[in-house]
Amino acid sequence: MDLFNKDRVVTVCAPMVRYSKLSFRSLVRRYGCDICFTPMIIAADFMRSVKARDSELTTNSSDRPLVVQFAAKDAQTLADAACVVAPFSDGVDLNCGCPQRWAMAEGYGACLTNKPQLVKDMVRGVRNQIQSPDYAVSIKIRIHKDIRKTVDLCQKAEAAGVSWITVHGRTVDERHQPVHYDAIKTIKESLSIPVVANGDIKSPGDVESVCRLTGVDGALRPTEMTLQWTAVASFLYVEIGILVILCLPFVSPQRWQSVFNLRIWSSIGRYWNKGFLAMIIILIVLFLDAVREVRKYSGTEISKEAKMTPNMFDHMHMKLFRAQRNLYISGFSLFLWLVMRRVIILINQLAVAHSTGRALHAQTEAANQAARKYMEDIELLKQTLADNTEGGKGVQNVELKRKVEKLTEELRTSAEALEASKSEVQMMKKQTEGLSKEYDRLLQEHQKLQNQMESGSKKDM
Repeated sequence: MDLFNKDRVVTVCAPMVRYSKLSFRSLVRRYGCDICFTPMIIAADFMRSVKARDSELTTNSSDRPLVVQFAAKDAQTLADAACVVAPFSDGVDLNCGCPQRWAMAEGYGACLTNKPQLVKDMVRGVRNQIQSPDYAVSIKIRIHKDIRKTVDLCQKAEAAGVSWITVHGRTVDERHQPVHYDAIKTIKESLSIPVVANGDIKSPGDVESVCRLTGVDGALRPTEMTLQWTAVASFLYVEIGILVILCLPFVSPQRWQSVFNLRIWSSIGRYWNKGFLAMIIILIVLFLDAVREVRKYSGTEISKEAKMTPNMFDHMHMKLFRAQRNLYISGFSLFLWLVMRRVIILINQLAVAHSTGRALHAQTEAANQAARKYMEDIELLKQTLADNTEGGKGVQNVELKRKVEKLTEELRTSAEALEASKSEVQMMKKQTEGLSKEYDRLLQEHQKLQNQMESGSKKDM
């Protein structure tokens, strides 16, 4: 399968767990992807179970060219699996680069890089089993710390008839460290077959840059879309625009408060806090990712006298520049998001303060007017009193006061006489009550004597 045209760079979609299914492959083909891989399939399970074959491999007529990636640890199983998928694909790929512990514990993935003879036998087994010369057999590897071991593995695979080799420019122990493009370049220079570069390729610009640095025939892109940073940058510009509008000097806080109190905002107000916190979390995650990228590319020693070529030196600095740019974008977006919320709160508080100030000013004016009126009334009364004193009416007032005092004295005397009369009446009342009691007693004694006299006259008769 001659897919590596010398006149252009070939873009390959990397095999990704749970992602590189038929629907995803169809999507990336719309955007110019040349070759697509399936997710890694365990060859032994694929051959053992019909259910596994039906679920692991789905394709259609437009899903070409297609390479099926297998994880295997013996030549016969890989050859048998290749024979099964050959009618529906354009090639098979042996995964010799997976660094996951379970894969290496089972004898799959990156542990095969330490078994160059076994890799050679597996490639040769597939070649012997499938007679079509157009059917591709490739391997994907990681590099050794000793580049000579990696070159030896690749040369053995080339001798066995491998179609191309995909090189992930990191060792088994490396995860987020910078890619060793010098190692990929060395491997490319030692082989006559096409070499595909893999690692930290996130945009079409990275594809072209890596190909220039290493001289490889293709770049394997994991489709980590930079659309997220475009979205963050757009969000940053929107934040700046909103803050500029909120800070316009000719729009009063009361006008903004009336805008904030519109019904449309009250309808979405219940989701505001959740959305605000969710955006903070997203921006923090992006910010931390940018920090990690900056540390990754700024923490390495990049020297022109080292193994890197000048082009690689520039490429690493380009990576650092992009990481720093992403750091600034995400950091300022997070900062302005918090500032925008605080500005809106302050505008509302300022509008309330202005309204309260106007109300207090109106109350103060009313109180001042009432005080002025009272002061005028007092002054008028004082003036009237002064006029009355100066006009001779003061003598009449004195006489009236004397009459009032005289009447008050007479009233007091009458009150005392009344009190004395009341006391005499009380005494006479008590005497009358005593006389009444005495009269009743005498009346009873008179009645007794009369009764005795009547009883004595009856006896004489």
